[in-house]
Amino acid sequence: MIEYLLLTFGEVIMIFGALGILRFPDVYTRLHAATKCDTGGAMTILMALAIIANAPTLIKLKFLVLAFLIALINPMVSHAIARGAYKYGIKPKVVVDMYAWDNP
Repeated sequence: MIEYLLLTFGEVIMIFGALGILRFPDVYTRLHAATKCDTGGAMTILMALAIIANAPTLIKLKFLVLAFLIALINPMVSHAIARGAYKYGIKPKVVVDMYAWDNP
């Protein structure tokens, strides 16, 4: 039962993340939605697959290692993309600009 709850939760996160990508106004908020979608949705789906899969323990461990790597790498990559977009000159459509404090 837990695996089906994890699958459902992951699918719901993916759907909301896709809606956020379509609805948000600028690159930064869309990137935030994509990061949450990838990290939260993919990790819960991979954990559900590790539980539900009728496979050897090594395959289940690979699912868990993949979920761990997504948790580590995805936020760093999205931060690098956002910082690169800011340095390229794409301005956010928000009032507060936190990066302006770092770059005089």
